[in-house]
Amino acid sequence: MNLRPILPAFVATVFCGLLIPAAALAADGESTPLNLPSPQKTAQTAAPGASGGLVRTIVGLAIVLGVIYGLYWVLKQVKASREATATGQGLKTVATLPLGTNRSLHLVRAGDEIYLLAAGEGGMTQLRTYREPEARALGLLEDEVVEASVANGNGSPLGKILDEIRRKTVIK
Repeated sequence: MNLRPILPAFVATVFCGLLIPAAALAADGESTPLNLPSPQKTAQTAAPGASGGLVRTIVGLAIVLGVIYGLYWVLKQVKASREATATGQGLKTVATLPLGTNRSLHLVRAGDEIYLLAAGEGGMTQLRTYREPEARALGLLEDEVVEASVANGNGSPLGKILDEIRRKTVIK
C-alpha cells in the first residue's frame, strides 16, 4: 500500500481541524454564557496614565543609544590600538596593484630600499629589490616634497630653492 498520495491529504485535514475554534465545537452553540465584566466595575477602574509608558519608552531609548555609543567607542579604541601596533616607522606602502581575486602587487619602502612583493593565496613572494636612485629613475617613486610645494603654491624662486634643499636633505 502506497501512503505518499494519502499523506498530504491527511496533513491538510489535521491542519484544517486545528483551525476550527473550540466554541464552534461546543454542544450548546449560541447558548454558552459570556463572562463579561459588569458595567459598575468598568466605571470604577481608571485608565492608566500614558505618561508612565512614555517615560519608559524614552528611558529605554536612552539606554539603547548609550549601549550603541559605548560599543562604537570600544570598537574605535580597539581599532586604534591595532593600527598603532601594526604601523611602524621603518616600513611604508608606496603602491598597491590588485591583480585579481586574492592576488596583488605591493611596492614597499624599507629605509632606502624598495621591495616589489607579490601577494597571493600561497603567501607573499619577493620579486625584486630596488635601491632608491634606481626606483626614482624607473619612475616608481615620486618626489613627495615637490608635490607638497605645488600643493602649497610655493611658485616663488625662494620657495623653489627651499623645496630643492628639503628634497635633498630629508631622510626617508
